[in-house]
Amino acid sequence: MDNATFFPYVGVMAIITYLIRMLPMAVIRGRIRSRFLQSFLHYVPFAVLGAMTFPSVFYCTGNLAGTLCGLVAALWLGWMNRGLLTVALVACAFAYLGQLLF
Repeated sequence: MDNATFFPYVGVMAIITYLIRMLPMAVIRGRIRSRFLQSFLHYVPFAVLGAMTFPSVFYCTGNLAGTLCGLVAALWLGWMNRGLLTVALVACAFAYLGQLLF
């Protein structure tokens, strides 16, 4: 791909990205009073992050048994309200140990 086609593509992507981020702020000027819309907007980042990361959990190690060990450890620690760093480190350690054992 040469510069004649590359830079117009980058420009169009930049404009679209800017519009997607700018339009909600321009359209909605006041405080959102709808409880449903507030709760929806509150949980959207978590849902998107989960949808993007959860499927890749099963393919990250190449060993399903090790992956399931890490997943179970992460779910258990998350259920016990542990911090994100603790959950991530322990899940990685369990996935590694699960790979070694199975």
